[in-house]
Order: sequence, then C-alpha cells, then structure tokens
Amino acid sequence: MEEYLMFLYEFMKDNHLYGVCLVIVINYLLYVIVLKIVKNIVIKGKTPLEIKRRKTIQVLFQNVILYVCIILALLFILDLYGVNTRSLLTSLGVAGVILGLALQDTVKDIISGIAIISDNYFVVGDFVTYDGFTGEVIDLSLRTTKIKGFNGDVKVVANRNISSVINESQKMASLFIDIPTAYEEKSDKIEKVLNEVIEKVKTLDGVNEDSKYLGISAFDKSSVSYTIKVVCRQGKKYEIKRSTLKIIKDCYDKNNIKIPYEQIEVHNGKNI
Repeated sequence: MEEYLMFLYEFMKDNHLYGVCLVIVINYLLYVIVLKIVKNIVIKGKTPLEIKRRKTIQVLFQNVILYVCIILALLFILDLYGVNTRSLLTSLGVAGVILGLALQDTVKDIISGIAIISDNYFVVGDFVTYDGFTGEVIDLSLRTTKIKGFNGDVKVVANRNISSVINESQKMASLFIDIPTAYEEKSDKIEKVLNEVIEKVKTLDGVNEDSKYLGISAFDKSSVSYTIKVVCRQGKKYEIKRSTLKIIKDCYDKNNIKIPYEQIEVHNGKNI
C-alpha cells in the first residue's frame, strides 16, 4: 500500500496536469464520502425539533469539510509545482496572526454560529423574530443566518450580530378567534356549534388538543362575540387560522346562524 501511494505521488509530481486533476478528483470524492458519513451519523432523531437541529449541524459540518478539502487540494497542487509547503505553512504563521486580526469579524461569526447550534438558539426550519423581522430560518452557515419572511423577503444576518432573538418555534402558537354572531341567536346553540367547530379544527395538521371554546367575550353594537382558542405549531398558524375561519363559516351556514354585517339604507328624498 505504501509503495502504491509513493508511486501515485511520484506520478503526480512528474505529470503536473494529471496530478492537478487527480488531486481535485480525490478531494472531491473525499468530500462526498465524509459528508455522507456525517449525514448518516447526524440525521437521526425522534422528534421534528431534534431532526431539524441535526440537519443544521450537518450544514455546519458541510461548510467545514468543504473548506478543509479546498485547503488540502491547494497545498497538494502547490507541492506538485515545487512549492515547499512546509516552509510556506511556517511563514504563514506570522501572516496568519495578521490575517486573524484583519478577519476578527469573520472569526466572531464562526464562533457565534457554533454557539447558536450548540446552545440550540434556533435551527434551520425554525420561525424566529430578530430585530422586528419574523420569518423562517432557511440557512445557517458558519458566517451568516438567512431568515425568510412571510412575504418572501430574505434577511441575511451576520452571526456575530445575533445577540437577541425570539424563537417562535419552541413554543406553541395560541390563536384567539372572535366570532361575531347575531344577538337573536341562542347562546346554547352557538356553544354547541362552536364545540363542533373545535373538534373539526383539532383534526387539522399541527393543531394541539388544548384547543377549546372559551365563551362569550364581548357584547358589541350589533353582535355578540364568541371566542375560541386554537393552539397550533408556529409555522402553520396562518394556514390554520384560514382553515378555521372556513370551518366556522361552513358550520354557521349549515346551522342557519347569522353573522352580522353593516348595511346602508339609501333614500331618494321623497318618502322620508
């Protein structure tokens, strides 16, 4: 095996072009193999949160492995062309100090990125609020975090700047929905219908069993407000709210229950 490796090394030194191609291919295969091993080890979990966290760790490892493979490939290629990489690495010691000072922010980003994952601040797929901007974390790299808002905007934040963030995904969302209902409708009938609504809402994906009918919340000018509470996953709260409103409307129509709305009466001035 050792003789084979020496032969391969001498071949690459004598045939620079082939050597460069071979180095690139070997490093690419190394990258793919190591990444596959990491993926098989990391992407395992019992809960959706744990799986998302492990996927985020995989993304971090993917970046690290890529940088390491690129550096190794460059060192091998330089060695093929006669550059003394050992002395180069030694001389880079002083340059590394200078470069480190110049790249302080980048180093802070990397350290912060590792801290975010290890301390479980948030992971890819979580919904977070940062500096008044709420959205889904779509990418977490060594340097930056990308958050996609509900309107499609993507906010890119340097990891070192993430000092305070609210992770909406680590708690369930509570939707309090007020349903205006005509005064002439019997409250017992409304309570029965809204309890039926809650049972249907609980069948929606992402809705928690803690969802319930709360009761009358207000007497308005032209209606009585009945309130229900829907507990659901943060990432699906807007979708679930729309589905819940449709269920309410369908149930009200089925039971001939009126939802008051403003009406304007127009006179022509003759018969007032």
